[in-house]
Amino acid sequence: MRCLIFGTFMLAFTITASADTPAGVTPIKRAHAHNDYEHTNPLFDALDQGFCSVEADIFLTKDGLPVAHTSAALKPENTLQKLYLDPLRERVKKNGGRVFKDGPPFFLLIDIKTEAKTTFAALSKVLAEYSDILTETRNGKTTVRAVTVIISGNTDREAIASEPVRYAAIDGRPKDLDGKEPAVLVPWVSASWGSLFKWNGAGTMPEAERKKMRDYVAKAHEQGRLVRFWATPDKPEAWAEQLAAGVDLINTDKLADLREFLLKQPSSPPKP
Repeated sequence: MRCLIFGTFMLAFTITASADTPAGVTPIKRAHAHNDYEHTNPLFDALDQGFCSVEADIFLTKDGLPVAHTSAALKPENTLQKLYLDPLRERVKKNGGRVFKDGPPFFLLIDIKTEAKTTFAALSKVLAEYSDILTETRNGKTTVRAVTVIISGNTDREAIASEPVRYAAIDGRPKDLDGKEPAVLVPWVSASWGSLFKWNGAGTMPEAERKKMRDYVAKAHEQGRLVRFWATPDKPEAWAEQLAAGVDLINTDKLADLREFLLKQPSSPPKP
């Protein structure tokens, strides 16, 4: 089993975890629920499919931090706390300190849609209220808890990096693979599929692009970083290429389809 170093702890990125949840759902480590809040039941639809990574967009408003993809869709009652943090805390308490009982760490990707500095300042205060369940970095030492928060979108990198007690890490970009930020601060590297590849999932992926993806993933893994692509061809052919290349988190809006696909794959991921 191949392991990736994420700061001071090890994450084994196989297809499934060793234990089921009480409801019998097997956690799926390599599945990421894109724009999770747009599903019928935000968070819970992803959890019911065993997803260990979900994504929520937030805005800073006078009502707090509501979750939505656009400002036109904002509803004051749909706060980050109500839709994600509170139910996650409740679930963690019921499952003995994990989102999935005896399961792997869980990722909450928070995409900031409003101004970076003011929004993160507000978000930082909210996250501190959930310190009992969130991965924490204090004076350079990381304590992994049930939920690891990753900040994307309008990211105040300086503010995040300078926090003496930090409850969030940074969703990096390809340029971070040539930077010097530690993996504990930038544990992910995400990129738009179209910024790196022309293949749209039809026919066979060109060998040059296949090699490019595998080399990209290998470089990230050498640095202890995970890889995710967004705006991917959301279909089995593209999922298979990502899986074969060692992509850690496969982005999808088709939760049940990706779950079924991944559960059919061999338990040991291929070598890059």
